[in-house]
Order: sequence, then structure tokens, then C-alpha cells
Amino acid sequence: MVTPPSRSQASPEPREVRIRRLANNPDLPLPDRASGGAAGYDVRSADEDFSLEPGETRAVATGLALELPSGVECQVRPRSGLALRSGVTVPNAPGTIDPDYRGEVKVILHNLSSDPVRIARGDRIAQLVFARFETPVLREAERLEETSRGGGGFGSTGVR
Repeated sequence: MVTPPSRSQASPEPREVRIRRLANNPDLPLPDRASGGAAGYDVRSADEDFSLEPGETRAVATGLALELPSGVECQVRPRSGLALRSGVTVPNAPGTIDPDYRGEVKVILHNLSSDPVRIARGDRIAQLVFARFETPVLREAERLEETSRGGGGFGSTGVR
């Protein structure tokens, strides 16, 4: 019988992320998860209402700044409902907020549809997912260890 890992073995306790409201966001909800099992925290537009025209790309203010722990990044990802219903996505997904950045979190939105999309102040525009990351030492090498796959990529494994 396999015993499930204890809490301490499964993953470390969550770290704290400090959030500061900026002058353009005295009133909007802080990022929150829509359900207990959600990985992403919905973040809202702090800009005044605007129309995102077809093919337009725009950086949208959130009115928030983050203090991330060392070794943790914040990934900015599209909201699937917004992408499905309106064709609005985050073109650099996932965008990365580094732990040493203290400026305003802005979300780059792009309208892939053929219709203008209205974004109101307070609309949920993206989701924030927090992830630990590694910073390995990069070492130049004359040769790399051989594998059966080698340099094959983009469908070279034949698996569909």
C-alpha cells in the first residue's frame, strides 16, 4: 500500500506575497481566487472604461504593486472566459513579474476578434499564478550528453 506524502513532504507552506494599492486603485478588490481549487488569482482593470479595438494591444493598469518572496515569480495569464467569449488574450502569456520588481503590475491585453471589446474599470482581465523558479549556474560546454531524441523537435517524437 502506498502512503500519501505528508503535508511537509508534498509541498512547503505557502509564502506571503505583499500587495500595495496604488493611487489609481483605492477601491477595487484585491486579486482573488474564484474557487478553492483555482490556481490563478483574478486581477482587475484599474483603468477608466475603454474599448479594445480589433487587433489592438494595450497595457492595462491594475493599480497594484507586489512584493514577491525570493525565488517566486508571478505569471500573468489570460482568463479563459474572456478569451473564449471576446477573443481578448495576454499575448506574452505567461508574462513574468520578477521578485525584484516593485512597479505597477500592468497586463498586456490583445483583441484577436473582429469586434471592439469594452473593458470596464473593475473587470477581471487576467489571472496571476505564483510559481517557484530555479536560477541554475549556466555553464558553457563543448558537448552535451547524447539522448535517443537528439536534436529532433516540433513533432519529431511521432506522438500525437
